[in-house]
Amino acid sequence: MKNTYHYSLRKLHHVKPVYLLIPTIIFFGLSVYGLRDNNFKMIELRQAVITADEQNGDVETALQNLRGHVHGHMNTNLNSGNFAIKPPIQLKGRYERLMKSEEARIKSLNEEVTRQAEAQCGSQFPGQGFNAPRVSCIQDYVARNASQTNDIAQDLYKFDFVSPRWSPDLAGISIVLGALFGLASIIRLALAKIR
Repeated sequence: MKNTYHYSLRKLHHVKPVYLLIPTIIFFGLSVYGLRDNNFKMIELRQAVITADEQNGDVETALQNLRGHVHGHMNTNLNSGNFAIKPPIQLKGRYERLMKSEEARIKSLNEEVTRQAEAQCGSQFPGQGFNAPRVSCIQDYVARNASQTNDIAQDLYKFDFVSPRWSPDLAGISIVLGALFGLASIIRLALAKIR
């Protein structure tokens, strides 16, 4: 083991430092390009989710594409953090459409309850027009039987994704290789100072 270590250091001593610095710079440059590309792709996929939500399109596929990209690539973090006011992905269009649908359903049910109340109270208090006992009967019947709007959990329509610290893509591999070449160049320069 000790002989292998000394042999490697002797071999490294014969390599010119520029041959180690150039790959270091290239790989770190590639990593910056990869990180930037990952971020731009995440922005594109996030916009696809927002567009699909606004146009009532295939939000599930758009969310799966975004989730897959964020969870598999560095520098694609959508995490809102501790200081964010709202999560980064909100399906506002889908939530509003669902609320309108629920309100329309409740309105329809309550109109039917009102018709039933008028029929029942009309038979209990016959006569023309609305007299006080009939109105009171209708109000009581509606109060007992009216449907209330169900609260829809907004959290089901909000998403927050976190990217990994390192991923085996262009950015991640370039960072590792750049760090290895950078470490080798530091060792090489240290060897030159020692001898």
